[in-house]
Amino acid sequence: MAESVSWTAEAEAMLKEIPFFVRPAARKKIEKFAREKGLSEITETVYQQAKQQFG
Repeated sequence: MAESVSWTAEAEAMLKEIPFFVRPAARKKIEKFAREKGLSEITETVYQQAKQQFG
């Protein structure tokens, strides 16, 4: 499995705006997006980019 991805406090706060029942799936999608981009940290910017891609 790929290395873990860390989240900034700001990105974590944004993730908490997603309804709790879809949050685990959203987290996985965003982490996968970040890994595919070669990133090891999810910032507000990465979060927004992932959100735009997934709609």
